[in-house]
Amino acid sequence: MARYTGAVCKLCRREGKKLFLKGERCYTQKCAIERRSYAPGQHGQSRKKTSEYGMQLRAKQQARRYYGINESQFRKYFAMAERKQGKTGENLLRICESRLDNIVYLLGWANSRAEGRQLVTHNHYLVNGKKVNIPSILLRAGDVITVKEGSRDSEKIKAVLETNGSRPVPQWLDKTSNYEAKVVNLPERDQIATPVEEQLIVEFYSK
Repeated sequence: MARYTGAVCKLCRREGKKLFLKGERCYTQKCAIERRSYAPGQHGQSRKKTSEYGMQLRAKQQARRYYGINESQFRKYFAMAERKQGKTGENLLRICESRLDNIVYLLGWANSRAEGRQLVTHNHYLVNGKKVNIPSILLRAGDVITVKEGSRDSEKIKAVLETNGSRPVPQWLDKTSNYEAKVVNLPERDQIATPVEEQLIVEFYSK
């Protein structure tokens, strides 16, 4: 599956807001948005009038880049969201939030979602006691995530847990210990911190 391997700070600058793609760096003055709050490229500082379509496209791109999801996968999630009861936009964000790599990041077990994907593929976590190495797996209410016993002595895992030990965990997740957590329920919209207007995404795909 294709994935973006370029400079992620350019993605934040293109969207004009922090997408928190580089972990701890995003909270410091070294963040690219803090130093250069305009879009990258030769014409990045020029003022452009954004059309209705442009606003919808940017909302979709922001959400994709925030979660690190490619276009085909994101479109698949939108189709899933349409089939569910409730508001399509909220369903879409709820699906993205329930990805294993995102939950690992929210629990403070990874410095970024990209690192979360890497750690999941390297078999550092268990779901309901079973080894899982697919970052895109969607978790459900009641699922239990644990740091694998053999990974707890890893210097990398220890460093990540120490760095993010004080990071607040969303209410829909119950972190029962440093190494174990449970999905209490799938999040409501007010429990999702995604900096995007999901209705614009619905309008984009509904054309």
